[in-house]
Amino acid sequence: MKANFGIIITLNLTLIGAAAQDTRKVSEPIIPASCVVLKAQLHATNNSLADADEVKTDSERIQKAIDGCGSGKAVELKADGVKNAFLSGSLELRNGVTLLIDKGVTLYASRNPRDFDTAPGGCGNSGPESRPCKPLIGIHDVTNAAVMGDGTIDGRGDKVVLGKGYTWWQQSRAAEPANLKYSAPRLIVANHADGLVLYRIHLHNSPNFHVTVNNTNGFTAWGVHLLTPTVRGTDARNTDGIDPGSSENVTITKSWIDNGDDNIAIKTGVHHMSALDNHFYSGHGMSMGSETNTSDGDILVDKLTLDHTTSGIRIKSNVQRGGPVRNVTYQHICMRDVPVPISISPFYNGQTTDGIDDLGLKGDRIPDYKGIRLEDVHSLTPGIVQVAGLSGDHITQISMDGVVVKDLKPEQVHARFADVTIGADGANFTFAGEGVTVQSKAQKQPKVSACDGVFVPYQD
Repeated sequence: MKANFGIIITLNLTLIGAAAQDTRKVSEPIIPASCVVLKAQLHATNNSLADADEVKTDSERIQKAIDGCGSGKAVELKADGVKNAFLSGSLELRNGVTLLIDKGVTLYASRNPRDFDTAPGGCGNSGPESRPCKPLIGIHDVTNAAVMGDGTIDGRGDKVVLGKGYTWWQQSRAAEPANLKYSAPRLIVANHADGLVLYRIHLHNSPNFHVTVNNTNGFTAWGVHLLTPTVRGTDARNTDGIDPGSSENVTITKSWIDNGDDNIAIKTGVHHMSALDNHFYSGHGMSMGSETNTSDGDILVDKLTLDHTTSGIRIKSNVQRGGPVRNVTYQHICMRDVPVPISISPFYNGQTTDGIDDLGLKGDRIPDYKGIRLEDVHSLTPGIVQVAGLSGDHITQISMDGVVVKDLKPEQVHARFADVTIGADGANFTFAGEGVTVQSKAQKQPKVSACDGVFVPYQD
């Protein structure tokens, strides 16, 4: 696989000493020269367009520029005086082409669901009439494509859908109680997109997941700023941040993620992934699952802060979706105001301990977690810690070294069918329960001083 535009990755991982990571050498991406510069024709005020401008889409001229751009070059979206906005329906990137959005420029998603239809009239509906929507930016069966720049892509999930009486997010919340099928566009969807790069781009208000990447060898997200509000009742349900699946050689680094669901969710079939030097705010934390049925492994999470996420380190699956998870390392992690700092469980989404879910369905996709390592992991505030295996035949194996949850009470620690090793740097809690074994090599109690000064305000 060729690196994107001659990028040489030099991120130094020599201190890690583990095979659990991206096998590439990844360095900061380089913005390529532009093949064409498109000037904005719309003006946004207070992050809104005039009603008369809502039909003035730039889709055709942006797509035409992308189609005509040579590999290794960029289509640049640029302001023109006070004109600072582009409006678009679904776009498709091509081989080696970068979509470059300048600082101060916003690419807005159209509020017309017809601009994202995969079947006539299907996008934007709930229930039987619902059909999948195209993403705002699709990256399919291409190599070395990229989205770069200090500008913003706004999915406008908080805006009323044209022809409907609800916003994208309100549609999602309304569908939740009855678990209705519904359709809303995602911001960026990549499939078979080797060498994909996201660099410095600001991603806001996706109607659904922000970034999903599948069947890809070599994906880099560097300095991504992802922001979506999370006030209950108006928040953005199912707005995952970055979700890689069925992919290898993935690096997500130096990014800020504040959203309404998993900040990062590692889906099934991901191997050789590094998440390095990232900051999470609102969201559901550093998640793996719930799909792990085709296995996940060789994954490193290093130098991460989680500031008021609902969960911290989270591996979730069940017998409908599970599979083997192997060789996953979390190190140099700092959390505060996280209600569930550690949750490693095969009982996701209502499944009971006998392997039957809340709908009475028994599955044979067995979650099985081995080689899970937590090193230098700290939570400055107390919260639930849970580690579980499915049964005596599928015991979760975990090691902890230098792990502390401050002011943790014994009743906040839960475990079953787990094989736990405590390293020399210790942990300030231990486990007990059905099928639980603990081997301790601890020589001292860890302290949380490693987190001094690491929490920073969200940067956008």
